[in-house]
Amino acid sequence: MRVADFDFLLPPGLIAQEPLPQRDQSRLLVVERASGIRHDTRFARIREWLRPGDLMVFNDSKVIPARLRGRKPGTEGRAELLLLEEIAPRQWRVLLRPAKRFQTGSQILLGDPPHSMVATVLAKEPAGPVLVEFDGDVLGHALHQGEMPLPPYIKRHPGERRPQDSERYQTVYAREQGSVAAPTAGLHFTPELLRSLQADGIELAWLTLHVGAGTFLPVKSDAVEDHPMHEERFSLPPATADAINAAKAGGRRVIAVGTTTTRVLESVARGLRDGHWGDVPDAEVPVGFRPLPPVAHGRTRIFLHPPCRFRVLDGLITNFHLPQSTLLMLVSAFMAPGETDAGRLHALDVYRAAVDSRFRFFSYGDAMFVS
Repeated sequence: MRVADFDFLLPPGLIAQEPLPQRDQSRLLVVERASGIRHDTRFARIREWLRPGDLMVFNDSKVIPARLRGRKPGTEGRAELLLLEEIAPRQWRVLLRPAKRFQTGSQILLGDPPHSMVATVLAKEPAGPVLVEFDGDVLGHALHQGEMPLPPYIKRHPGERRPQDSERYQTVYAREQGSVAAPTAGLHFTPELLRSLQADGIELAWLTLHVGAGTFLPVKSDAVEDHPMHEERFSLPPATADAINAAKAGGRRVIAVGTTTTRVLESVARGLRDGHWGDVPDAEVPVGFRPLPPVAHGRTRIFLHPPCRFRVLDGLITNFHLPQSTLLMLVSAFMAPGETDAGRLHALDVYRAAVDSRFRFFSYGDAMFVS
């Protein structure tokens, strides 16, 4: 299957640059896969398409203000660092711009005294992340002087820090610090909406997947199967595994809030191979649901694209994604599990309708519930 097969025309004016005043007043497109029926509504009314006993699973990862700005000591050379992952005490993989100006051993001064710190370049990869070591608590520094790592399609001036972004590019239930991108399907939920769902008999459960910068990377290969998927860290608590197992055993629906949640659930359902969850090929995994293990944590680089079957999911809440992106490919696969092309055609038809109806796209945009 070609990456170009997942293209569609998206007017730039539909890319949401600001969040709406109220989280749950975003639009919601409900898509019934079996009938093809669609409903154009508001996210606050999602309860009307849920059933008592449904289990909704959320990603509680918290976005850190991971974008840091600095300079080369003794010069006017500017630098931008995006924290990716801590691999040892004070040592982090980062995206560094402009990387070519900083060789191994170079130092970068971050912030101003008395709250400044120094990052030293330890190693560089060709056209990839850089390993740096900080001389202090970089997370503490980031919380005070870092910027929210908004995706590149949300336009802000360099160094601009908006309190609105600090609040709204974060879910209301975020707990576990570690993401450099928001699990955006969850941005529509309010504390009041979550309480009302529970009052309606909807069960809520939590897992953690720390979203990496790879979620922004374009697919550069011509063939979908040739794309090397980025990996991300996750944790699926025993209580959540138990809740999922009980729901599936009882014939109740499991609904993933976001593609990040989907990646965790389907990774664990496929099992562990060579140190990565979900690396077992779809064809080698028995059809149908098998109980999830009581404890699962590690890394996943699962790439869900047509054709594949879903072992856990019965419903998916997600935002509208980039043309030719891995996230659109995941949605396409879920539209028609096990089918080679039917899901892609259905997804693109839904997306074209969303464009025609002026839905707002991407992180600060509107949502879709596929059931």
